Amino acid sequence: MADRSQCEAALHALAARLDGLSADGRPPRAPDRVIVCRIPDLGAVFSGELRDGCLRHIGEGSRDDAQITLTLESDDLVAVAEGRLPAMTAWASGRLKVDASVWDLLRVRSLL
Repeated sequence: MADRSQCEAALHALAARLDGLSADGRPPRAPDRVIVCRIPDLGAVFSGELRDGCLRHIGEGSRDDAQITLTLESDDLVAVAEGRLPAMTAWASGRLKVDASVWDLLRVRSLL
């Protein structure tokens, strides 16, 4: 089981990957949204803001104004961030749960 610092580092790695897409001039077509990531095996919650295709202000704690909530185990989060587990595979197998409106899900699918 990964610890809280490894999970936070994994979220920052995913944010860096998004920043790379934006730097290449190909920002993801995603709306500005607040994202919460729940990690049940640690009892931890992280949140961040998706703005202009970049994930910013990542920190521990929930936000009441979140439009998108991701739920996955700590090891799965690290595996997704490291590229060992494709996010779509995690979602299809039920290891990653996404709670969002259909509209938001369609618009942010490029992030998954």
